[in-house]
Amino acid sequence: MARKEVVVEDVVRLMKNPTQIRNLGIVAHVDHGKTTLSDSLVARAGLISKQLAGEQRVLDYDPQEQARGITIKSANISLGFTYNEKEYLVNLIDTPGHVDFGGHVTRAMRAVDGVVLVVDSVEGIMPQTETVLRQALKEKVKPVLFINKIDRLINELKLDSKGMQEKFIKVISGINKIIEGYGPKEFVDEWMIRVDKGNVAFGTGFHKWAISYKTMKENNISFNDIYEKCSTGDMKTLQEKAPLDEVILEMVITHLPSPKESQKYRIPVIWHGDLESEHGKSMVNCDPTGKVGFMVTAIQVDEHAGEVAVGRIYSGTLRKGSEVYLSGQLKTEKIQNVAIYMGPDRVLVDEVTPGNIIAIVGLKDVSAGETVSEGEMPPFEKIKHHSVPVVTKSIEAKNPRDLAKLVDALRKIGKEDQTLRVEINQDTGEHLISGMGELHLEIIEYKIKNERKVDITTSPPIVLYEETIQSEGPELEGKSPNKHNKFKMKVVPLEEGVLKALQDGTISETTKGKELIDQLIEAGLPREESKKIMKIYEGNVFIDATKGVQYLQEIKELLLEAFMQAMKEGPLSKEKVVGVKVLLTDAVIHVDPAHRGPSQIIPAIRNPIYASMLQASCVLLEPKQKLFVNSPADYMSSIINQVQGRRGQVMDIQQEGEAVSITAKVPVSSMFGFASEIRGASQGRAAWYYEYSGYERLPTNLQSEMIASIRKRKGLPEAVPTPRDFLD
Repeated sequence: MARKEVVVEDVVRLMKNPTQIRNLGIVAHVDHGKTTLSDSLVARAGLISKQLAGEQRVLDYDPQEQARGITIKSANISLGFTYNEKEYLVNLIDTPGHVDFGGHVTRAMRAVDGVVLVVDSVEGIMPQTETVLRQALKEKVKPVLFINKIDRLINELKLDSKGMQEKFIKVISGINKIIEGYGPKEFVDEWMIRVDKGNVAFGTGFHKWAISYKTMKENNISFNDIYEKCSTGDMKTLQEKAPLDEVILEMVITHLPSPKESQKYRIPVIWHGDLESEHGKSMVNCDPTGKVGFMVTAIQVDEHAGEVAVGRIYSGTLRKGSEVYLSGQLKTEKIQNVAIYMGPDRVLVDEVTPGNIIAIVGLKDVSAGETVSEGEMPPFEKIKHHSVPVVTKSIEAKNPRDLAKLVDALRKIGKEDQTLRVEINQDTGEHLISGMGELHLEIIEYKIKNERKVDITTSPPIVLYEETIQSEGPELEGKSPNKHNKFKMKVVPLEEGVLKALQDGTISETTKGKELIDQLIEAGLPREESKKIMKIYEGNVFIDATKGVQYLQEIKELLLEAFMQAMKEGPLSKEKVVGVKVLLTDAVIHVDPAHRGPSQIIPAIRNPIYASMLQASCVLLEPKQKLFVNSPADYMSSIINQVQGRRGQVMDIQQEGEAVSITAKVPVSSMFGFASEIRGASQGRAAWYYEYSGYERLPTNLQSEMIASIRKRKGLPEAVPTPRDFLD
């Protein structure tokens, strides 16, 4: 029997014992060595030869991943291992390190119980290291640490054994600081990284060796030995004494929890239903005989099988033909097949049990984040992405006959990648794709051209701005076109604490009742307003501040629709609105439903909102990125000139020997073309990274020019409307 078939057989048998399962993600900053480490574990399980590990990049099976040498999407594989004469199943997810693909990491964190955090010993803790660790901690996912590429400390930085250990201490204390600040309070002490605990390993993924406290003691290896072997290039001895796969596997099995253990504390965080209900008990106990609870964390579109839903099964047993309820679509569907993933291969199995990462075939129009259950149950908490789309391109089919193919390609890619936003401009008919950055959109274009075979043309990248208000607007009355309905509205800046809580996911838009009221009060919204919330939408809130208005409940859906329309496209330039509190203070509503349809109610609500915003110091916000540049100190002034010439603010400069690290905040609009300029300024010696840093007010001297530019691009009249334009 072929080795892969043996592996599949092992996996199917081991799936049924959740105490012997480990679900883990390998996470890191870009190029710190995640996929190389994954290869060693895949080789250990017998799927590729050990000689090829680190070169095959078996989980980077996408052509763009192989070409660019980076991981773009999360890849899953299920592996059977024997450790201490016990058999274990490791469900492994290799995740991207590039900030443009951070959405894949966010979704992977929902499926796993532990992470191996990989850190390059020379570069240390980088922006994405901190971001992915914070995401893991928020989902109560336990970390262990692998400090990689330690041969570079000796051969490139010329550090001795003492200097090498000081570097390790710096990385470990930096990671512990993040765990202390963001880890679950009840687990902070237990999850702290300590050498003598054995939850950290040091090594080099490329040369396939690693050491931990346990291997150092058992094999009598000291840091001096490591220094000596690396200096002389004797990697073979270290490989034989302390093989990478064995050390990492021992650390994962010993220190990361099984689903049986983790679901007891993770379910209350990711699911806010009744823990004493049948579904609640089944999930907390990882019960195969209980009711099915499954969450979709990724969608993969297969030419033959259609949409494949990948995710974590928390309870119950799924089989071919099982009937399941989709909470997002309020409907029941039948499963065609269930499967496990072996890198690029999806292998069909008879049934899947809880605690596993699996695939379901046959759920139509399903999206990442969907709750799949046996009978109705409250949905899982929404997956909160830590970045938002900030760059847009318009996209057209070169041949008009390919329009249907383009629409289908965008729909499918949008399903696979939840951080991509696809819109159709109703006025011009053009398609707009919005992503995390230039690289993100380049990959999408490549997929459309090469995988979906559609010839396309795209516009230069456009930055997405937002609109907000800086002061309180007046109370204004809006009337329906038939004059039978009147609504008094006003806008007020949303409390900063509330906006922050909505943006970082502390308060979810789907939370309801007393829990929502308590969270809003704690974030800073007045108690009376918290009790009268009608809708939270994209960082804005709608409050019913009326007293005793008749027929209000009967038109509630129209009120909410009007509010959302106003927040989707603001009055300045039809950009998204954020940070606005809209109050409905009074209303007169016609008794006859025939006189209060959508065409009457929606403009009567939307128009006074716009008019009030225009009298509340309405301004544009622009997206910013935090930029990190590492370079030889000789090029520091050239790099700072580059940053400042792009309206960037230098926030910090750290010098260590001949190297300098510069941290700055730069507008996204100024970052186009930065790559070639920085290469020129540093003669190709600088390395740089960036991360999303939120929206800030566009400087006053640029407001009018930018509003005019956006309006022109969108085909809007040149002049910004006045409040009077929205009122009778």
